[in-house]
Amino acid sequence: MVLSTFNAISSSYRNTSSVLAAHQSRRWYKRRICSQVWSAQEPAKLQYRKLGDSDLLISEITLGTMTFGEQSTEKESHDMLSYSFDQGINILDTAEIYPIQPRKETQGRTDLYIGRWMKSKPRDKVILGTKISGYSDRTFLRDNAEVVRVDAANIKESVEKSLSRLSTDYIDLLHIHWPDRYVALYGEFSYNSTKWRPSVPFEDQLKALQELIDEGKVRYIGVSNETSYGVMQFVQAAKLQGLPKIVSIENGYSLLVRCSFEVDLAEVCHPNNCNIGLLAYSPLASGVLTGKYLDASAGDAKSFRLNLFPGYMQRYNSPLAQEATKEYIKVAKKHGLTAVQLALGFVRDRPFTASTIIGATTMDQLKENIDAFISAPRPLPPQVLDDIDIIFKRYRDPAVL
Repeated sequence: MVLSTFNAISSSYRNTSSVLAAHQSRRWYKRRICSQVWSAQEPAKLQYRKLGDSDLLISEITLGTMTFGEQSTEKESHDMLSYSFDQGINILDTAEIYPIQPRKETQGRTDLYIGRWMKSKPRDKVILGTKISGYSDRTFLRDNAEVVRVDAANIKESVEKSLSRLSTDYIDLLHIHWPDRYVALYGEFSYNSTKWRPSVPFEDQLKALQELIDEGKVRYIGVSNETSYGVMQFVQAAKLQGLPKIVSIENGYSLLVRCSFEVDLAEVCHPNNCNIGLLAYSPLASGVLTGKYLDASAGDAKSFRLNLFPGYMQRYNSPLAQEATKEYIKVAKKHGLTAVQLALGFVRDRPFTASTIIGATTMDQLKENIDAFISAPRPLPPQVLDDIDIIFKRYRDPAVL
């Protein structure tokens, strides 16, 4: 009797549980479908991330401006700045040496364009980033110098001139464009020990930057085209001397240039280690990953940057880099993506990327790039990443010479 009653109760419980589970499953399914429909109806938006140890909340796209004043007129530049601002991009990247290619006649023109645009914008809504030049023989950058260095005098002169050109009282984020010491740069594969030279001590560079921070002319500092050794030296000097810590690193990163960051800088910059955010430049490998350089007979090919400036960033357009680009474009087509969506989506989704620097010479280019960045599936599906890995294992970094 007891056993039969127990079985009856158990059976009733199982039936009730099954009904409840079915109802819950249907409710979950409806919520999931409604969520998917809602997501499909809602326009994709930019996300914002805290940059390193700073209090800067930056958009995941940074507007690159190095063509302003060379390939883009002032009106075109202002239009692109305004469009970016309207799309939610809140951080700009310039440099004292811009526009590219660097020339005495045009140096600083990019800043002047930005400065005149900034006058009509609320200053606290724009995160302004610029860069002081590293060791260089481009003496036109300074009033009186036999060589440009990253010492106190050069840093002060650079910042004062940048503030004037940019029509502002302060710089939100100041990077050292490339190191004062010798490092393997711009596609150079390995460190050449014979090129070692004496350099300005890390702590001296930080002390000079500290003065500018104390004066309210600079808020935060970072490095660019830097190595793990350099990052660690800056972090250690800051810790030992009580000096400002770098919060960001601006290095090249794309489907064609990965290893230099992924091998060890990714560990160094991890939030639980040095907590330094990557601002990734050249995510399209100077436009090569769009595929436009694959057709040399294209009607507008002469206007492309690598064709306008022979020798500039040619590492991205080497035969091996072109071969790898063709394979990545095949991957994009296979998964219903554009080449730009694949390239920008990949950089966007990397765990160490704080923001992706996107530049353009025309409004059409800018709109395409921003749209591709936002519209690419977030994150890129595992099948896409698997295919990217296959290509990567075959070519590694084809743009490294």
